[in-house]
Amino acid sequence: MRQRSLLRPGDEEADINLTPMLDVVFILLIFFIVTASFVKEAGVEVSRPTAESAVRQEHASILVAIDAAGGVWIDKRSVDIRAVRASIERLHLQNPQGSVVILADRMSNNGVLVEVLDQVRLAGVEKIAIAARNDE
Repeated sequence: MRQRSLLRPGDEEADINLTPMLDVVFILLIFFIVTASFVKEAGVEVSRPTAESAVRQEHASILVAIDAAGGVWIDKRSVDIRAVRASIERLHLQNPQGSVVILADRMSNNGVLVEVLDQVRLAGVEKIAIAARNDE
């Protein structure tokens, strides 16, 4: 059985132009990628100490974690204490107005915390915070 065309001679075939819709979809995709705020993670789970005066800091651009064994983590990578300054300088150049938050485990050595704090200051960062929990 042959199919017959519903078009009469002289009628044009109607088609839908998808180009404007694809343009809108791509523009929306670019908009959402540019405006999305990404959650930053330190790369290691840290048990922060508690403090009644702890205040939530919204715009931390660089997270440095110190685990209970004294290991230093930046951007989900273990970093030697001697490489902290170079890593912070590189990350700080990407966002000069950003701040550094140090997430030190409550069982970590204070000496490592002071060394990391010193390296961050030597990297030229002015805004530095040490993370704590506020159990309200």
